[in-house]
Amino acid sequence: MSDRSKDRSDGGKSVPIYEREAQALREKTERLRALRLARDGAEPAAPAKSAPARTGKPASTRGKSGKSSATLSEWLKTQQDQGRRS
Repeated sequence: MSDRSKDRSDGGKSVPIYEREAQALREKTERLRALRLARDGAEPAAPAKSAPARTGKPASTRGKSGKSSATLSEWLKTQQDQGRRS
């Protein structure tokens, strides 16, 4: 007996297999979510991680090597000269 014959035996209200699988997935997800929330509620809160130490440099000069910044058009021309497509 196939799944189709089982579907027909419920009085004409057959539910496609993909719907039954989707419903089973939703139920499993809900059960796992409840377990995770219960577990997280039972554990003490972890201390917050501190932010990395600041170097004192303004954000605009970090990582730059002292060169003056090129304009966008200059950068695009350089990229084109090197054979890159835009």
